[in-house]
Amino acid sequence: MRLDVVTIFPEYLEPLNVSLVGKARARGQLNVQVHDLRGWTYDRHNTVDDTPYGGGPGMVMKTDPWGDALDSVLADGYETGSRGPCLIVPTPSGRPFTQELAVELSERPWLIFTPARYEGIDRRVIDEYGTRMPVHEVSIGDYVLAGGEAAVLVITEAVARLLPGVLGNAESHRDDSFAPGAMASLLEGPVYTKPPEWRGRDIPDVLLSGHHGKIARWRRDEALRRTTANRPDLIERCDPKAFDKKDREMLSILGWMPDPEGEPFGRFWRRADGVEE
Repeated sequence: MRLDVVTIFPEYLEPLNVSLVGKARARGQLNVQVHDLRGWTYDRHNTVDDTPYGGGPGMVMKTDPWGDALDSVLADGYETGSRGPCLIVPTPSGRPFTQELAVELSERPWLIFTPARYEGIDRRVIDEYGTRMPVHEVSIGDYVLAGGEAAVLVITEAVARLLPGVLGNAESHRDDSFAPGAMASLLEGPVYTKPPEWRGRDIPDVLLSGHHGKIARWRRDEALRRTTANRPDLIERCDPKAFDKKDREMLSILGWMPDPEGEPFGRFWRRADGVEE
């Protein structure tokens, strides 16, 4: 995978040299190029922003530096044999970044990130390049950062760990929170390692039993328990068909039952102190 980042703070992307992403780069599994947007400015102040049309506070990033930068990145990529570029625009007004989207992006051969500062990039830039390649405007959460570089780090790490050969064990992400399949709408439960006793706290007996079926069931129950406690919204919108009989029994213990008249049909609802919600 090729990954290009255009930013006014290239030093912010130094973490891409460490941990799994850094190792993937060293092995040639991930080709990361970081570009300084100010390299495409032509005044002595290297200006990348200007006042917004219509007035208001803040500044807007200018069209010309971004257009010239992206044209140059695309030309270089095509010259070196890259194909299928996809533009990733980190923005709090974008679609939520999810594990599903991480999987989708991990199958792309070339990602180009445009982390903005100030009030964002002149909209015409996004519209222009949307005619040349797929564009994903992506939010990593319901909050606003000073810039999009932190979002680039988050998205890159989530995507890179899904690339073949990046994780030491290819099965490591199978039981992750939100992993496609049985965990798609669940949070992963608690995990433990040696020693079996620490400060008076023991490992759950089932994990020491060697009974793989019981261990799998315990992990599934703990995932349901954690999800209902921390992210009840995931259960509320989940299709009951995704749960087997044992799942339903645990959900019932936790105070959840399917609503036969829910929209869409079968949506779960939660009981609280005997009162239907």
